Amino acid sequence: MADDVAVSEIADEDRLRAHWYALIARFLTTSPDLATLKFMRGLTGDDTALGKGVKALAAAARGATAAQAEQEYFDLFVGVGQGELLPYGSYYLTGFLNEKPLATLRADMAKLGIARIGQVTEPEDHIASLCEIMAGLITGAFGEPMSLAQQQEFFARHIGCWAPRFFEDLEAARSAALYMPIGTIGKVFLAIENQAFEMAA
Repeated sequence: MADDVAVSEIADEDRLRAHWYALIARFLTTSPDLATLKFMRGLTGDDTALGKGVKALAAAARGATAAQAEQEYFDLFVGVGQGELLPYGSYYLTGFLNEKPLATLRADMAKLGIARIGQVTEPEDHIASLCEIMAGLITGAFGEPMSLAQQQEFFARHIGCWAPRFFEDLEAARSAALYMPIGTIGKVFLAIENQAFEMAA
């Protein structure tokens, strides 16, 4: 996340967008611990599609323990050999891991001065990593906040071309209970982002 100075210089709506990306990234990086579950239980939504997803997430969190959340995360994304879902751009775009979309992403990250943190073992085209990058592009975590056109270019090249299908798959995954509304939230939020980018173009 960007420092307070950078965050304070961006518009409220952009700060909110960055928070949504960061929230989604948090849930997809690792299973929620008890503190995160308590936070999720306190979320409130409204009657919009996104708000209904938030309400469903809060309800699901109230019915889940940290151990159940950890098992669900394992079943969905890790598994014995492989999880139910593979949340990587290369896989969704080519059917294989570590393919050209990952190389393209790494080249674009290098141009933006973004590097993977040393202890991170997941490839950079993991959906959580991409959401974190989008949050950073908005807030200026990697330097200056990127223009809307630059954000749109990154979104179109590395997220919009596959992540909506991933969130639809997460929403429908047989192992998903707590993560089902996260699929809904991701799907709806990315649709809002895509529409906003198209209107601004």
